[in-house]
Amino acid sequence: MTGSPRLLLLALILTMVHGRISRGDEPANQTAGRLLRALMVTGGCCHDYENQKQLISEGLTKQLGPIDWTIVDYDDKRETKADIYNQPDWIKSYDVVVHNECYGAVEDGLFVQSIVDAHVQHKVPALVIHCSMHSYRAAPTADSWRSLLGVTSRRHEKVKRSLTVVPTDAGKRNPITTGLGDSWATPNGELYIIENVWPNTDVLATAHSDETGNNEPVVWTNTYKGVRVFGTTLGHHNETISTDQWQQMVAQGFRWATAKDATNESKN
Repeated sequence: MTGSPRLLLLALILTMVHGRISRGDEPANQTAGRLLRALMVTGGCCHDYENQKQLISEGLTKQLGPIDWTIVDYDDKRETKADIYNQPDWIKSYDVVVHNECYGAVEDGLFVQSIVDAHVQHKVPALVIHCSMHSYRAAPTADSWRSLLGVTSRRHEKVKRSLTVVPTDAGKRNPITTGLGDSWATPNGELYIIENVWPNTDVLATAHSDETGNNEPVVWTNTYKGVRVFGTTLGHHNETISTDQWQQMVAQGFRWATAKDATNESKN
């Protein structure tokens, strides 16, 4: 019997420590004791989505650890409406949605509004990448989509080139963009012209436009009706998406968007 009280005490201590870990801050890729469920909707015109879906999902997994991915790829290159958005409660099973799609000619306002409403109703955060900002711009409810995104953009510079990305004062203090240093030159880029920054959007980094003469927002966070949204217009070229800077930035955006104080603790 010698030593039994010590073993019992050790077991009690381990139980208490495990309880604190389980109830405390879980890794960014977990919620309620399970892997985060991430949905990526991708496809449309003008981009290499076949490879980007792998670069983004595998990059985030490498940065954050295992993630339960569902990837819906509409690779027919048509200006179409992603069928998943027509499914009842399509968003309910997911903890975050990655929008990396390019459907600028969709005119169905109710369809577009339903995407926004789903995010708001279920408080599911989003990552919005590059041409998502130009999607649904033909719909009469386009401004509802843009208010979720956090910015309005209808066009990009004519010339593709390396972009010098400079963190704003807020970006210099934010973990999402501190990894960019004082500035970061992308391997290649397509700079989107931002016409409007919506309320509750915090611009974290900009790039100077040779066409407008303005410093155009390229990285930001937005909070829309309780939904956290991380956005970046950087991501036209695979060589940019593949960089450590882009991967780390988006991973930190993922962490921020899926923070437990902004999402449901569990989903059925």
